[in-house]
Amino acid sequence: MTRFIPLSALALAATLATGAALAQDKPVELKFAHWVPANHALAVTGFIPWAKSVEAASGGSIKVTIFPAQQLGKAPDHYDLARDGIATMAYVNPGYQAGRFPLIAAGELPFMMDKPGPASAALDAWYRGAHAEREMKDVKVCLTHLHVGTLHSKQPISEPGQIKGMKIRPANGTVGQLMSLLGATNVQVSAPEARDALTKGVADAITFPWNSIVSFGIDKAVTYHTDMRLYAAVFVWALNKPWYEALSVNQKKVIDDHCNNDWAARVGHDWGAAEDDGKAKLQAKGGHTIVPMSTAQIDVWRKAAAPVAEQWVAAADKAGYPGRKALDDLKAQLKRTGGAY
Repeated sequence: MTRFIPLSALALAATLATGAALAQDKPVELKFAHWVPANHALAVTGFIPWAKSVEAASGGSIKVTIFPAQQLGKAPDHYDLARDGIATMAYVNPGYQAGRFPLIAAGELPFMMDKPGPASAALDAWYRGAHAEREMKDVKVCLTHLHVGTLHSKQPISEPGQIKGMKIRPANGTVGQLMSLLGATNVQVSAPEARDALTKGVADAITFPWNSIVSFGIDKAVTYHTDMRLYAAVFVWALNKPWYEALSVNQKKVIDDHCNNDWAARVGHDWGAAEDDGKAKLQAKGGHTIVPMSTAQIDVWRKAAAPVAEQWVAAADKAGYPGRKALDDLKAQLKRTGGAY
């Protein structure tokens, strides 16, 4: 006689079996290093929710310890922290080491990205799909995402011709190329060092996302903010390969389920929304001026910035990548997700 077992009983059995398997997994610690302040919008909307979700999904066998504000190393060194196992996971800005990761720099090109969530989904799909294993082979790329930023300065800026002769802290090497093209001198410092550079007069302006101007205290040094989507800065969550390979089957699945395009889009959206909210915060603080930009004015900037994309294609070709095709593929992903500017 055939016996039928209720689906609820099967589901319960599966849950118990999974729980038993997780309970047998050896406890491990995931040291997550980043360089933004502990209360930064990305930490609140991205790092902490991700860490809690990993811990819950692993039944507590993976404990995530977060090391903020450069506790394990300087911001430009975070890729190497993950590669060398000083950190298990590290938040990496590839643009802090201009030229080391030429392909992902396509995501930094001016006037290409708009909504950070869809744009992050496009960047992540493009990079993990064909390029991450080659360009960042020393680590396991968990996910990539981006923020969109603009110019913040001590005087109003609305035309590209005003950049000539200024000292500007660029977000990355690609933005640095744009500033050089427009006649500026680049001041190369990481985000945590930017306020000091502006306060001491080493820099006159900075390219940054809106809310980070407040969270890094830079609002005390600059009071004019140009209202356009000038550039994007791309970021990678890099995972130490030996640590990942030593995980149990169940633990690997937990990490894989948290190192995917869905999480890239989520982090990009939640952080991007928090960053864009910073414009209203600056307006509400008083003493700050949002410099309005018309479509015609932005078109002037687009034309001035166009050579930077051609420079990127040439650099990618030189590094052995099909530059034009790679850029076209990224643009196609942006069109697919709705992240294009």
